[in-house]
Amino acid sequence: VQLQASGGGLVQAGGSLRLSCAASGRTGSPYYMGWLRQAPGKEREFVAAINWSGSMSTYADFVKGRFTISRDNAKNTVYLQMNSLKPEDTAVYYCAADAALRAVVAGNSGSWGQGTLVTVSS
Repeated sequence: VQLQASGGGLVQAGGSLRLSCAASGRTGSPYYMGWLRQAPGKEREFVAAINWSGSMSTYADFVKGRFTISRDNAKNTVYLQMNSLKPEDTAVYYCAADAALRAVVAGNSGSWGQGTLVTVSS
């Protein structure tokens, strides 16, 4: 599966952004999709993931109540709606896909997008 992320940009604290990640290639089999991020000087960390049907999602504690992950399988696309953004949310956001949820959460996914930069100014 090939992934193409988009939607990053510069936003003021308290603002919103929506990231998109389009999948192509062998998308016929069920797979989890998710988002991870890496801030300057920090390790990459898990943000959110969603199952094939969209019926189950999981989030890192630091984004609960602010970010929402969703997917549209007709478009092979996963979204990350980010509200109430904080300067500490500044990072490169990567989308990931794998048949196993634990691989997405652990950052060991078989497929990765190229990353999109989100900058939140104070």
